[in-house]
Amino acid sequence: MRIRIATVADALPLAKLKRDTFRETFLSEGYGIDYPPGDLIKHEEENYSITTITDQLTNRENRTWVVECEDGGLIGYAQVGPCKLPHSDVPEGAAEIYQIYIRRGAQGTGVGRKLFNSALAYLAVERPGAVWLGVWSGNTKAIAFYEKAGFSLVGTCDFKVGESTDLHLIYRC
Repeated sequence: MRIRIATVADALPLAKLKRDTFRETFLSEGYGIDYPPGDLIKHEEENYSITTITDQLTNRENRTWVVECEDGGLIGYAQVGPCKLPHSDVPEGAAEIYQIYIRRGAQGTGVGRKLFNSALAYLAVERPGAVWLGVWSGNTKAIAFYEKAGFSLVGTCDFKVGESTDLHLIYRC
């Protein structure tokens, strides 16, 4: 396995990976959130389309890494950029870890930690200062991971999945 910067050529497999890991984490396979089908479709269309992924990959303010297996398949990704979280203490130019997901079968192997460390190392150089992130309030595995890494809870916000609203916790390190 290797961690590398994602390119536009990764848009299709990355879109599939993003959709798949979201579903693995939050739907029946994971935490069992019962989103109405229309909300899930809307969320996926807005966030995992080839156009959206290509726009993210070509946006110079964002950086996306993928974890690639020897066979070329992708099993994880992380994405960072300017902080968009609604918190009064976010200074201009602050960084946010938007997403970090690893396929269920690769969790617990250390690859998530390596991916996370790659993102933090990049941000330390390109956007020095506090790093922010949002995480669903019920994602106990991710919360424990972030708290172990030194992140502290500083607030909450709403996160929309279609018309459904989830409570997200805002963390800073």
